[in-house]
Amino acid sequence: MSVKIGSGALIVLVSIIVAISFVPSARADVFDITIDGGDAIFLAGRTDITIPPASDPWNYPAGMQRHGYPTPEEIQETLPPLLAVTAGDIIRALDPAVGGISFYNGFGGSIYGPEGGPGNTDVLGYGGISGFLSNGAGPLVGVFLDDNIPNGSTPARLDFTSAGLGTNFPSITPGLGQVFYIGNGMTTGGVFQQFIAPIGATRVAFGIPDGFGFVGSPGAYDDNDGAYRIRVGINEVPDIPEPSSLLLLGTGLGIAGLAARRIKRQ
Repeated sequence: MSVKIGSGALIVLVSIIVAISFVPSARADVFDITIDGGDAIFLAGRTDITIPPASDPWNYPAGMQRHGYPTPEEIQETLPPLLAVTAGDIIRALDPAVGGISFYNGFGGSIYGPEGGPGNTDVLGYGGISGFLSNGAGPLVGVFLDDNIPNGSTPARLDFTSAGLGTNFPSITPGLGQVFYIGNGMTTGGVFQQFIAPIGATRVAFGIPDGFGFVGSPGAYDDNDGAYRIRVGINEVPDIPEPSSLLLLGTGLGIAGLAARRIKRQ
């Protein structure tokens, strides 16, 4: 027995098939990002300011704190690298973050990795970006933004100390403008952490939280030598690295053979 389909029904059927064929899937992409010691997370998305020379004080508005004398490095604060995202995107490290930064005055000081140095970070917010509280001094952090310049009210900060969320969480969805801990991007059990873009997010920035003694107002970036490096996936599932791979990654910032795009700074 044959079944005849009317022209109207046929048009509807074809339309459904075409619509299903073109349902967009979640974007998946990979990026290789370098975060310099001067990438101040509190300046993420701030295209409305001019960063003064490192030898000058901040005058607009009440800006980053600097040393009251020339540092040997004279590092100028820089705008953190940004990636485009949409709400619900899952951001992960695809390899443990590597590299190191010296936060103290003078070349050749102690170098600390993406999880930060000894002590805590207890820094206040700036403009429309929250403060940051965590174990580890100067770890790799991120913040989700919308398309607006974040110069409004400062969101509440999250607590990543052992008394709060800690740094070993499997997944987190921070609010817009709330700085969140990334560290090396893995839990102590070797699971890659998930950082989920909240409603309204169009960008994610990667940077450093700093201040004098890692306490109080943000600043003291003008003596930060070095950089962190992380390979980031958006909606990508990472492979679990072999121990030999982890050892190779820990030898320095160079990562060979990454099929990834380098982020251009604004």
